[in-house]
Amino acid sequence: MTDPLGYRRGAPGGQPDYLHPPYASTVKRAPRQPLVFMPHTLTEITGPLFGQGKVAPEDADLTRQHEGQPIGERILVSGRVLDENGHPVPDTLIELWQCNAAGRYRHDTDRHDAPLDPNFTGTGRTISDGAGCYRFTTIKPGAYPWRNHPNAWRPQHIHFSLFGASFLTRLVTQMYFPGDPLLALDPIFNSVAEAQARERMIAAFDLDLTVPETALGYRFDIVLRGRDATPMES
Repeated sequence: MTDPLGYRRGAPGGQPDYLHPPYASTVKRAPRQPLVFMPHTLTEITGPLFGQGKVAPEDADLTRQHEGQPIGERILVSGRVLDENGHPVPDTLIELWQCNAAGRYRHDTDRHDAPLDPNFTGTGRTISDGAGCYRFTTIKPGAYPWRNHPNAWRPQHIHFSLFGASFLTRLVTQMYFPGDPLLALDPIFNSVAEAQARERMIAAFDLDLTVPETALGYRFDIVLRGRDATPMES
């Protein structure tokens, strides 16, 4: 049966451009020629598949991956994965990665002099349920300096990666926090021209999700395409 709403194309400026000069890295890596779109075969859009048996429940709690508790403000991040018509998208593999509370990633290329946290790796994953819902427990990341322009700092953010039925369905985005003064100054956040689309990258504080004396809750729904799509990295 055909969906009566059909496919609703996204509004202009709702997704970041390949070339956004204030974000210096795009100047070198943006394509200089028109893109060549290759048709997908059945093999490319149906496999390889992800098995739910390989994702354990504890993978979604980044505060319990080591012997001790990580340093920082514990938070809960939850939401739904939705299609362009607001319908849930179940069985989506959702991965996240982030820096620690001091603003440093556990990665060899991160040379920021902030301390590493021995009890925080900064990576997690889960599978959306039948209602498209997901949930992570983690630590609120810190802001950190980067060398895009003088005195440049990235806002607090969490990276999300979503996989559907195959590797070619991967989408990547970033989640930001409400009220962050660095958002207005960040070239990556502002590479999305439309103001309403940028707002879709900002999580909402949720008191109902908040656990007393444990963690603040943030709601972050991810819309995969269409008019209300969450901006995704090209």
